Amino acid sequence: MAGISAGNQENTQVRLGSTMTSKRAVVAGASSGIGRATAMQLASAGWKVVALARREDRLEELADQLGDSCEYVVCDVTDEDSTQSAVDEVLAGGPVKALVNCAGGAIGQDRIEDCDLEDWRRMYDVNVLGTLRITQKLLPALKCAPGGGTVVVVSSTAGIESYEGGAGYCGVKAAERALAQTLRFEEVGQPLRVIDVAPGMVETKEFSLNRFHGDQAKADAVYAGVPSPLTGDDIAECIEWALDLPDSVDIDSLVVRPRAQASAQRVYRER
Repeated sequence: MAGISAGNQENTQVRLGSTMTSKRAVVAGASSGIGRATAMQLASAGWKVVALARREDRLEELADQLGDSCEYVVCDVTDEDSTQSAVDEVLAGGPVKALVNCAGGAIGQDRIEDCDLEDWRRMYDVNVLGTLRITQKLLPALKCAPGGGTVVVVSSTAGIESYEGGAGYCGVKAAERALAQTLRFEEVGQPLRVIDVAPGMVETKEFSLNRFHGDQAKADAVYAGVPSPLTGDDIAECIEWALDLPDSVDIDSLVVRPRAQASAQRVYRER
């Protein structure tokens, strides 16, 4: 396995320090933000983490920090060959208990009359098709996990309610939520949970900066005056909690907002 920081295992259990665990989770989009925080949270809770992302230097740093509890594979979920190769490497390393889909992001916040179609295409490719691609390829293995497997889709409250300038991002996140719900319908009766986690305002280093094409002033303005917006760690704790519930308990949809955010249109800001 590329960049593996603990050797391939020949059985379900992997030694983490002095404990044994059969919990192995794939985290897509693990190089930054919620994905990185989730990898760290799961590792601290006794999971064996397989971190996927495009940026190998970030993955190396994460694996070095987490030691034997983390492996990584370079993967671009928007590319079919890259994703298939990554899945093959993941499955060669042993069973998979959970998949956490964190790869995604927003690009642009333009009005519909001014928006860039390429921005919408790129968002759909990574948020929706990327989630579909990796989920589809890991489904058979997840349903064979001891006790059953879990698919987590990290969508957004943007997929629940629209706001000005958000049509593209709101659309792709609504599509991700539809994907999760449909998968739950189709797999009912199978040993599989499908969990949709929809965060509200989460302040991470890259999300808004990427959205505004590197404009730091615009990125900072998103959170200006908002007391205690959510962090990646907050969402990671929610994901770990949902995963560590009994396999028979499925948290269908978990909407998480900071206290200062009542909705996309109603946010309290200190003056």
